[in-house]
Amino acid sequence: MRTIDLSTIDGAERRRLTRRSPITDPVVREQARAIVEAIRDGGDAALAAAGKRFGGGPAAGKRTLASADVEAAAARVDPALFTALERAADAIEVVHRDQVPKTQSASPIDGVEVERRWAPLRRVGIYAPGGLAPYPSSVLMAAVPARVAGVADIVVASPAGPDGVLGDAVLAACAVGGVTEVHVMGGAQAIGALAFGTETIASVDKIVGPGNAWVTAAKLEVFGVCAIDLPAGPSEAMEIVDDSASVRAVAADLISQAEHGPDSIAVLVALSPDVAGAVEAELETILAQLDRSEIIRKSLEGNSFIVIAADEEDACAFANDFAPEHLGIHTADAERVAAAVTSAGSVFVGHFSPHSAGDYATGANHVLPTGGLARSSGPLAVEDFGSYRQVQRVTRNGLRRIQPTVSALATSEGLTAHRLAVDIRFEDTP
Repeated sequence: MRTIDLSTIDGAERRRLTRRSPITDPVVREQARAIVEAIRDGGDAALAAAGKRFGGGPAAGKRTLASADVEAAAARVDPALFTALERAADAIEVVHRDQVPKTQSASPIDGVEVERRWAPLRRVGIYAPGGLAPYPSSVLMAAVPARVAGVADIVVASPAGPDGVLGDAVLAACAVGGVTEVHVMGGAQAIGALAFGTETIASVDKIVGPGNAWVTAAKLEVFGVCAIDLPAGPSEAMEIVDDSASVRAVAADLISQAEHGPDSIAVLVALSPDVAGAVEAELETILAQLDRSEIIRKSLEGNSFIVIAADEEDACAFANDFAPEHLGIHTADAERVAAAVTSAGSVFVGHFSPHSAGDYATGANHVLPTGGLARSSGPLAVEDFGSYRQVQRVTRNGLRRIQPTVSALATSEGLTAHRLAVDIRFEDTP
């Protein structure tokens, strides 16, 4: 990993280190656009053709699975895995239960009431990555909050593996998470089918969940036809460390996100060159023990880096500029550093808070903003599965009180019909 001393670079170079985007390149965007447009125009036939061409569809049999298929798969999985899925789902429900928005009401002027009312979406699509590496945990991270929100139809799309079958682990997660509909389909074509609908698949109100570059590009292409959560870029891990840190734990946290793929990003923010060197040496030691070491090495050598910060304030400023998906804090006073962090998807405080705990078991959501979007966005949450509306009630006296305001502003904008809509209500009465 290359090492940069923050004290030796100017503001422009610092911005180049921190600025990136989860948005895919123009070629992928163009290809994804063509795929989703083909699904829009061709429906089920185009979806089947895309599945054969790009993969992800069932090798044989049904693309849409019946509840009996899901239940049978749940019965087949290892009991220990099923128990783990149930425990993870329980934790997610506990964490997300208090996120359900409450109706709020305000009266800025006597006789005027404005209510902000939240309601769950009717039908939500969840993209669950699959293929070579299925992710049952991602099903739970979206399905459980959707269920807590009160969504009626929770639809999962996930690609089949190399054998043309959707794995039992994902289907078991669907059973545990309360999913109501499962489709074996992947890639940009799955996003197109969820957004536009086909002869056999009803369209959804919103699509959530992570995916590869084509899935991300497709979500951007259908935004406006339906809502999306966020464009998901490569996985990211950042660690802020001082000399008190366990270099072995820090190295393990960096590697745990780097193993997602060769485009993953790992950043070490060290308060001394000595601890930076010790962590880098430990990375080599751990790499020699891992099955996915080649993928991890590509991530560490191609996209990752080390920065040396002058002090905690400098380290936190860099972290907030970078806005990582995952941020681990390994310092003598980790709570103090955590309090200074304002831009990160999920923050892991202290030695016993590894990223993987949050990925699977703490109940925190692991669908997180990447590419710097944590500067303005947060983790997937219950409120993402609903929408707000304003309800306004105005009495006669209330309208009379605000009539001068409406009249003056409407007149200034040349919108006399706006003014008339208020004035006309008092034509027959004083």
